[in-house]
Amino acid sequence: MTTVAILTAAGSGTRLGRDLPKAFVEVAGVPMVVHAARRLAASAVVDAVVVTAPHRLVTQMADVVSGDPQVTVPVRVVAGGSTRQESVAAGLAAADAADVVLVHDAARPFASADLVRRVVAAVRDGHGAVVPGLPVVDTVKAVSAASHDFRTPPRPAATPSGAPITVEPVTSTPDRALLRAVQTPQGFDRALLERAHAAAAGRAADAHATDDAGLVEALGEQVVVVPGEESALKITTERDLYLAALYARTDA
Repeated sequence: MTTVAILTAAGSGTRLGRDLPKAFVEVAGVPMVVHAARRLAASAVVDAVVVTAPHRLVTQMADVVSGDPQVTVPVRVVAGGSTRQESVAAGLAAADAADVVLVHDAARPFASADLVRRVVAAVRDGHGAVVPGLPVVDTVKAVSAASHDFRTPPRPAATPSGAPITVEPVTSTPDRALLRAVQTPQGFDRALLERAHAAAAGRAADAHATDDAGLVEALGEQVVVVPGEESALKITTERDLYLAALYARTDA
């Protein structure tokens, strides 16, 4: 079986307070997208990587990723879309001759080679859709869409009074033992992923899924979870960057 990894790297760095795409933000002096590509290559189960980049930065992305000596597999860079779903579809179209497709986020640069191997092994074992996940440690509440604001009662002078508070009615408390916080890379049988994206393309624009496993679920097909890892955290805030720097030091 041939495995191709689609590495989504077309997101902005707005929430990180940067004026460049998130994938180019450096951790320990190396762009996030390069960290992610290195680990995909180091797994020895990925035959090629397709990176989805912002339209204006396709050439620059190719230079950055292909030029890294630790990225030892062929790399192809294509322009991503306006949504994650569109970007993955563009990467899938460029994933030539792949039987197994991984979808990975450049914003999870320290997902290990072991995690990559774990996901691919589960797909090759006959599971059409595989996601890594961690047990949820916090109590989670489901709330209804209905909410309202009210003004707080008067408080001591040292505390501003009258600040609005949003109240959301709780509808249930899911059993956290049955919940998993899902990560990437996610692995798929290529034909199943193509079918899921084709079906999603025909749905309303507001139906975009936050991950590809959700598209497979919408077909009524089974998705399975394998153990994830703390190092596969998604970098969204400055605090995440700080944690990622710690992983970069221990991984060196």
